[in-house]
Amino acid sequence: MSNIHIVANGIYFPKKQIQNSELEKVLKLENGYIEKRTGIRNRYYAINETIQDMALEATKTLLASEKDRQGIDLIITATTSTKMLMPGISNYVQKKLGLFPCICLDILAGCGGYINAFDIAKVYMDSRNIKKALIIGVDKLSEIIDKEDVGTVVVLSDGAGATLIEKEETDTHPKMYVAHIKAEEDKENILTYQYGKNLYMNGKEVYKYAVTKTVENINELLEKANISLDDVKYIVAHQSNLKIMKAIASRLHINMEKMYTNIQERGNTFCASIPIALYDMQKGGLLRTGDKIILLGYGGGLNTGSILIEI
Repeated sequence: MSNIHIVANGIYFPKKQIQNSELEKVLKLENGYIEKRTGIRNRYYAINETIQDMALEATKTLLASEKDRQGIDLIITATTSTKMLMPGISNYVQKKLGLFPCICLDILAGCGGYINAFDIAKVYMDSRNIKKALIIGVDKLSEIIDKEDVGTVVVLSDGAGATLIEKEETDTHPKMYVAHIKAEEDKENILTYQYGKNLYMNGKEVYKYAVTKTVENINELLEKANISLDDVKYIVAHQSNLKIMKAIASRLHINMEKMYTNIQERGNTFCASIPIALYDMQKGGLLRTGDKIILLGYGGGLNTGSILIEI
């Protein structure tokens, strides 16, 4: 039986930070408006960095030595905002770091793309001779938003996160890994992006979707895994909006301490938000061997997915 082990996480943020006070002044909003409605105090905008640059820098932070780079058989990048379709971001990272030979692919699965990428890596590891995989989530959202649209500009941020996972062969101590990923019908096109146009988000409808389908998904995951939320240390959700995460926690009847959040200082980075959260949790010493956590992704598509993984 194969266990999936999270070896390390890396992150990258552009240097330019955008504080609430700056946006509130430009958008003529009252002081405190943004934090009250989103929980966000800060976000990042890439000025000179490309989306490929951000993915590469996040990866460099977790591949500190030549030894770390050896044996990587697969790179998968999740994004929503790339402008270059060929070569992919994964190929760019491979070339810059000399990670040859390995499989490279980019996926488009909305804000929850990191979840899909993680599970695809697990499937490759189980079905092929893949030992180590690099999973990247990256988005440069500042380029695709209407800077006068309050619903998006106050929430979205640029950033990248990367996770290195490794397969461990064992017959004695199997670690839990259960995934539950599906796509809901988006009848009203509530969250869309088309190249050359601005990202569109119907905040009210996204909220309704996010606080219902995610709860359904987690309950179905727990039933599939035959465990209860009492056995789970943290839910590591896509950092969409603090109000949404509080509502999810309330509907799951759990305290917010179990719903990890870092959106306050990071903003909503779409595909990068979960690996960034994992990095912050590992750095803060919150994750220990044997802990069971749920990774929860949701967003455009509408794609909803959760993964129960044992650290």
